[in-house]
Amino acid sequence: MRALVVLLLLVAACSAPRQVPPGQQAPSGRHDAESVSPADSRRPARPSAVIRLSAALVSPVDIVLRWDGRDPDAAGHVLEFATEPQGPYTVLAFLPPEEATYTHPDLIPGTTFHYRLRPYRGRASAPVDVTIAGGPRPEPAPGWSRPRTVPGAPRGTRPTGSGDAAPADLKATVTQADGVAFTWTDRARDEEGFLLENRPAGRTGFRVVAALDPDVNAFGLVTLPEERQASYRVRAIRYGTPSNVVRLTTGGD
Repeated sequence: MRALVVLLLLVAACSAPRQVPPGQQAPSGRHDAESVSPADSRRPARPSAVIRLSAALVSPVDIVLRWDGRDPDAAGHVLEFATEPQGPYTVLAFLPPEEATYTHPDLIPGTTFHYRLRPYRGRASAPVDVTIAGGPRPEPAPGWSRPRTVPGAPRGTRPTGSGDAAPADLKATVTQADGVAFTWTDRARDEEGFLLENRPAGRTGFRVVAALDPDVNAFGLVTLPEERQASYRVRAIRYGTPSNVVRLTTGGD
């Protein structure tokens, strides 16, 4: 997956994916969903009794994570790791609620990895369909891909978990260089962030392609070749109680 979001600079912790410092975005204009540090990643919490996480070494430098249980209200889960007991935690992946396993490969030998899983909740906007075809396209404005809040945009007033807190009026404008500029109306008052999701033509299910800060209502994405025809939606989210933390130390060289 091409780089999509911001992250703590922990490239040395694992060989993939490439990561970028907080507040910056990858040259592609996409944020790396595998490298997000959610806003409350350092918040202490008692482990969830609903989800039980386990981990096993399947080679000296490859760890497989599995979990049992499911939060019935979860829209998905975020899997995070750290190399220090107190964090900070870095996101490995946003996963759909039906998935229950993940492989963390090619790790640094002789290093202890700490893992946790958190549900996220919140309703998604209505999807919009995007087709990138030939012909003239508008040149994007400076800073078009930067996550931002449009000046004068109304602030959300509804609790994130309520049925009418999903983002509204999602619009997508195709620009030069196969870019897509998104705007939407934020209707949630207490979201901890937004997730931009897409479903390329011919695929089943939406996947997270960008994780954004609270109050953001504009963002630009440079598409991949398989995304020339795709559906997009945006979701306001709050994170749930994390699972237990599991720890494993990789083998030697």
